[in-house]
Amino acid sequence: MSGVVSRLHVGAPWSYQDRPPPLIPSIRSWTYLFYMNSTSATALRTDDFDTATGSTRTFLLVDDSKVIRRRLVSLLSEIDGVSLAGEASDAIEGAEMIRALHPDVVILDIRMPNRSGIGLLESIKDSADLPTLIVLTNYPYAAYRKRCIELGASHFFDKSSEFDRLEAVVRELAEANR
Repeated sequence: MSGVVSRLHVGAPWSYQDRPPPLIPSIRSWTYLFYMNSTSATALRTDDFDTATGSTRTFLLVDDSKVIRRRLVSLLSEIDGVSLAGEASDAIEGAEMIRALHPDVVILDIRMPNRSGIGLLESIKDSADLPTLIVLTNYPYAAYRKRCIELGASHFFDKSSEFDRLEAVVRELAEANR
């Protein structure tokens, strides 16, 4: 089953009969991005990120570890020129979100439930607008690295020893988009 992506603006007065509310930020109104599929729903408050059009790189996080996703969200929120498109907890949901959201960059794990990150890379390798792919894993084996690079990954990092290198790459990508 494929997921559904929609925006909901909370806090500004509007009528359900009217068209969607204006996306004008204020102290008491926020825009949320919702992604729903058959097993989960994700809501992200988008005003926590730089959302100026044309000057941001959108990121999608695909990792089964909520702790790692929270760490990545924290990292991304501190970098100018970065916008979070969404989060997925497995590769199947990640592939659906890539097709629906068209992020500029995807940070993904290799070992996840239901399907591996390598399986995700195989399923999107022939896409017309392939995002920049960054693999962040606890399994930095040479064979995995080689296969991920063959499938289009630009970077391959070990979660336990190369997280700082990931941050440098994210900053470079954000700078290159300005």
